[in-house]
Amino acid sequence: MIWIGLAIVLLTFWLIYKNYEARLVLSLAGVVMALLGQVVLGSPTTVGAAVNAFVKQLVNGGLVPTIVTVMGFGAVMTYTKCSDHLVNALVRPLTHVPAIVIPGAVIITWLLNIVLPSAAGVAAAVGVLLIPALIALRVQPIMAAAAVFLGTWGSVISPGLMFNPQIASIAYKAGEISAPDAMVVIMQEALPAASGAVVAAIVLAVLCFFLKEGVGTVKEDPAAKAKEESFRINPIMAIIPVVPLFLLVIASKQVGWLPTKTFTVPVCMLIGTVLGMIVGLVHKQDVGETTKRFCKGAGDGFNNVVILIAAAALFAAGMKSIGLTGALIDAMKGSQSVAMISAAIGPFLMAVVSGSGNAAALAFNEAITPHAADFGMTIVQLGAVAQMAAGIGRTMSPVAGGLIILAGIAGVNPMQVVKRTALPCVFALVVVTVAMFAF
Repeated sequence: MIWIGLAIVLLTFWLIYKNYEARLVLSLAGVVMALLGQVVLGSPTTVGAAVNAFVKQLVNGGLVPTIVTVMGFGAVMTYTKCSDHLVNALVRPLTHVPAIVIPGAVIITWLLNIVLPSAAGVAAAVGVLLIPALIALRVQPIMAAAAVFLGTWGSVISPGLMFNPQIASIAYKAGEISAPDAMVVIMQEALPAASGAVVAAIVLAVLCFFLKEGVGTVKEDPAAKAKEESFRINPIMAIIPVVPLFLLVIASKQVGWLPTKTFTVPVCMLIGTVLGMIVGLVHKQDVGETTKRFCKGAGDGFNNVVILIAAAALFAAGMKSIGLTGALIDAMKGSQSVAMISAAIGPFLMAVVSGSGNAAALAFNEAITPHAADFGMTIVQLGAVAQMAAGIGRTMSPVAGGLIILAGIAGVNPMQVVKRTALPCVFALVVVTVAMFAF
């Protein structure tokens, strides 16, 4: 049954790669695996439970409001032309240094993911600004989405990520560190993680060069160029699209200038939407039409993003039902004799397959990390590699929530984006693993 499940997973990814409807393919694969698990194995994750996983995502209080308000806000920024002013303000300076555009987008996203530790959240908040800016520089949309997606593992050195406090607690109980402080772990992770991010950004820039998908590779429209050159930037309108992101940063736990619980992603996006409506009124735009644009953008977000994430949840439930998820975790736990390799490869592969490395990293840290001394390593070293590998693996998964959001914004196939982030992620994994265990 494990081999049958693996065959279904591979077939699913192949069909998505061939541009079959991803929502249908993921849902059918999930139902088939859940049905096999229920009938043949008597799995507690029944077809009904798998379908409930699908439905749960449709009403996910943390996910759905974020996506629909981000997409609605983006539609308003487009309609009111605020995004045009921001894009022009960003694009004009970058036209003088095209070589840094792609790696710069990766690093900017990576740094912002530290203060906004949700991969899907930072993908939505940053993607709605950076992707249009990159496309305006005539970067191929696939590469624009890949550049932002590659930066969505910066959260591995965030105090807001669950794994760093977990590792600190384990190390404290073992007497390895003097206090269960996540910052102690983060300080040891920071340089290896930053090195991995820089290497990944450089590798993507090299790929971009050879694929000819960087700045200026999209055929130039003379009329559009003339229009862009005559465009007069309004500083106020250029700032408005950035307001929600600025509010999120200063309301984060790491900054704390505003109450975090009050200034959530939906609240900040709605504030930006209201500001956009005010600008529209100043420029004599119909506020009713602006509202319609917000609602349409929100609806498109639910249709193109939320339902796809729900289908991915159904697929993951099917994997669990047929025993594939458990088998992968057990195989990882059984690799104690090669714990260093297991810490990197196990969570990495689980994240690639499932779109989330949380289960694998948590399982590894509970089962293997406390015994780090038996392998001649520290708890922080072993646990940090496991959680960072999971974050990197998610950044080349075709079913990751952040990728689905970015692919929707760019209007591209998620599998095509993953083809571009895969090699940089492998390089990042090697750099992070070697740096953590060598120093």
